[in-house]
Amino acid sequence: MVDVTVRGAGIFGLSIAWTCAQRGAKVRVIDPFGPGAGSSGGLVGALAPHVPENWNAKKAFQFDSLIMAEPFWAQVEAVGGVSAGYGRLGRIQPIADPRTLDLARARELTAQELWQGRAAWQVIDTAEAGSWCPPSPTGYVIHDTLTARMHPRRACAALVAALAVMEVKVVTDAPDAGRVVHATGVAGLQELSEAFGKTVGNGVKGQAALLRFDAGAVPQLFADAIHIVPHADGTLAIGSTSERDYDDPASTDSALDDVIERAMQAVPLLHGAEVIERWAGVRPRSKSRAPMLGEHPLHKGQFIANGGFKIGFGMAPKIAEVMADLMLDGRDTIPDDFRPEASL
Repeated sequence: MVDVTVRGAGIFGLSIAWTCAQRGAKVRVIDPFGPGAGSSGGLVGALAPHVPENWNAKKAFQFDSLIMAEPFWAQVEAVGGVSAGYGRLGRIQPIADPRTLDLARARELTAQELWQGRAAWQVIDTAEAGSWCPPSPTGYVIHDTLTARMHPRRACAALVAALAVMEVKVVTDAPDAGRVVHATGVAGLQELSEAFGKTVGNGVKGQAALLRFDAGAVPQLFADAIHIVPHADGTLAIGSTSERDYDDPASTDSALDDVIERAMQAVPLLHGAEVIERWAGVRPRSKSRAPMLGEHPLHKGQFIANGGFKIGFGMAPKIAEVMADLMLDGRDTIPDDFRPEASL
């Protein structure tokens, strides 16, 4: 008596299961490694938007999802009683040079239109940004109010707890039943690449660190191409690398040492903070770099939700919505750029 089978218990799979269950479907989630065992079990949790210019379907989709995130995670927490550590606290980015400053000021105007007054992108001076603000060569920073943070592992745990209340189990093995969606990450992309004899997607290794540093409820930082994300539990995440070539997907090395050092150079307040965890994992990246959503190219009558490289947690609420629309109601609102054909 299962209406929907979700294969994969990462952020895409769990979010789709949650949305389908909310709509009254009987759902089962299958993952041989358990919830959040892959890249969804990481540390960083930076839910950050694309820059507000050159608008397209992908940016509009992501904007909608980031706006949906606050009520989405509030309801997950209310049902399951476990916090995802979500907080829409914004982001601060130092501005390196006059050219970048001019560009950032131009984006203030486009953000007013494209973000529909629901979030702001502003250039402010470092004094206005407060003591948490990192040094900036120009004396100015970008402050946006759309960016949010969460703790990835806690988010997966929050979804599992909420699903349990809805009588949805996460099991290691079971037969397919009902409508089936494959949210299987890197393994799913490898299956497609082997079947089609070409690269449909691949895994990109990332390394991140967790520091014992309680910054409080402050914006996350993006400095020297590094995400610095204060979590609600008194820790702070730093990440991440992007490695196409690697020998061991789960090991950390000098590349992470460099990220930590650069973060501490960019934010002197972090000097001396204890590194309490080092993490490495492989994130699924489709050939098109966009999420891959829709009918599965190999499994007739089944569906796929994959390719959430770097943007999976931010995209998850909207992806869950459109996949539930497709599977339960036959309503297809998936952008063309997100369809599997874009990577085949």
